[in-house]
Amino acid sequence: MRILRVCLLLLVFSTQLLMAQSAKYAILPRPALLTEQPGTYTLPATVSILLPNTNAEIRGVAGLLADQLTRATGRTPKIGQGQSGKQAIVFALGKGPKLGAEGYNLRVTPRQITITAEEPKGFFYGVQSLLQLFPAEVFSPSVVKGVSWAAPCCYVEDQPRYAYRGLHLDVGRHFFPVSFIKKYIDLIALHKQNTFHWHLTEDQGWRIEIKKYPKLTQIGSQRKETMLGRYGDNKYDGKPYGGFYTQDEIREVVKYAQERFVTVIPEIELPGHSVAVLAAYPELGSNPDKIVPVGTKWGVFDDVLFPREETFTFLQDVLTEVMALFPSQYIHIGGDECPKKQWKESRFCQDLMKKEGLKDEHELQSYFIRRIDQFITSKGRKMIGWDEILEGGLSPNAIVMSWRGTEGGIAAAKQKHDAIMTPGGFCYLDHYQADAKTQPIAIGGFTTLEKSYGYEPTPENLTPDEAKHIIGVQGNVWTEYMRTPEYVEYMVWPRAIALAEVGWTPKERKNVDDFLQRLTIHKKRLDYLNVNYFGAPINNKFEYQWPAPTAQR
Repeated sequence: MRILRVCLLLLVFSTQLLMAQSAKYAILPRPALLTEQPGTYTLPATVSILLPNTNAEIRGVAGLLADQLTRATGRTPKIGQGQSGKQAIVFALGKGPKLGAEGYNLRVTPRQITITAEEPKGFFYGVQSLLQLFPAEVFSPSVVKGVSWAAPCCYVEDQPRYAYRGLHLDVGRHFFPVSFIKKYIDLIALHKQNTFHWHLTEDQGWRIEIKKYPKLTQIGSQRKETMLGRYGDNKYDGKPYGGFYTQDEIREVVKYAQERFVTVIPEIELPGHSVAVLAAYPELGSNPDKIVPVGTKWGVFDDVLFPREETFTFLQDVLTEVMALFPSQYIHIGGDECPKKQWKESRFCQDLMKKEGLKDEHELQSYFIRRIDQFITSKGRKMIGWDEILEGGLSPNAIVMSWRGTEGGIAAAKQKHDAIMTPGGFCYLDHYQADAKTQPIAIGGFTTLEKSYGYEPTPENLTPDEAKHIIGVQGNVWTEYMRTPEYVEYMVWPRAIALAEVGWTPKERKNVDDFLQRLTIHKKRLDYLNVNYFGAPINNKFEYQWPAPTAQR
């Protein structure tokens, strides 16, 4: 009995110790190693940020840190060069064990803070962790008085588990302004994710300006109305809806993301989910005389692009303009949910299948995707597609984004293709996160914060060599029922933070109870950033606080 009592006391003590450290060092995502040390660093009235050289990107990171400290504390740091200084924040180039492009060490002592990294993005992630050691008020958009600007001493060694750590946003179903896209990118960067997957085209709207094909935005970006309520209600609001991003706005967003070490991957859907294209250019579909309005209903449409040479010319022209705007290595082409009905009924498609030796319409889709893959590869880029691109044979250079469970990622890895894991049951942030009776309308499903956190991206049934092809994890945000930025925030955070930790933190360092403790502190930071996360305090600026009178019951 005495032994049992001692064991219980030790368990309680270790739990309390874990909770205390989680509150004191509430860094999200959790670092690979954090060693607690005694004492605190206090931000001086005049603080210096010292850099190892004049590298413009490193200086840019220092500028972001200085700007945030200035906004919140009212103290304007001075940026210079040097290796040490009393109570300075020092950026040091890495030596010794390899940190990698995104890795960093962070040492906080009473006399100095030192961030060590090999590359600018490592310094950037070190800064994100440093800011999270200061009081939550450091994220305030304006000066907060009466705060003790101190950080607890510690030593951190950190680098990400996966190279690809993404968050997606569908702007086809509902369009969001550039200001919100920038805020979205800020939150991606804060949580050490490095990829923004921008879903720019859909049946219900084409959202990117293409100079050579102006009707894509003149016609394809506008729909006559939008569904109201649940899909089965079959009701509409009767209000025209539209919007698109100019090429200048795209460049502005890409530059903003680059400054925060976020890669923007564009998605141009093909050959399905292309009704908005066919509304503008019906000759690319089954019948050039068929009037196909931009989609007003959610779901999948039979009208798809046809594999004619004119279609490939069109797509190559579009992708040429897209690649000129987006310097990302990856270009996403969709490839999902493409009905084959019109292809089966088409004499042209059946003749093409015989000519190319294709046994069915799945192989015809593979032929379509391969043609696009060849073009993208010829431009020095890599193609990503949803896991349907496995059907009929995987294109030689394709990366698979596995969404219908994990099977697509497993199949790709076994074929020595890279895969990004984003299975719906864990990573779809349009699913309900609480009892649907108490929540705003959503597409369905049920994915709690804890379920997202518990996801393991690398399947156990892969060999070590195959497992190397699982390059990362992504959260997906489909916006059929998300009309406003506030509702997007409500659905995305904090589940996206859980997925950020899945992508960054070593598997053996993950602990859901510890995560929830750190998240409690982190929510105060989100409050200062005006994020309408699930469970946020009541604030009349937030449209979606629940329970609320307009909740679907």
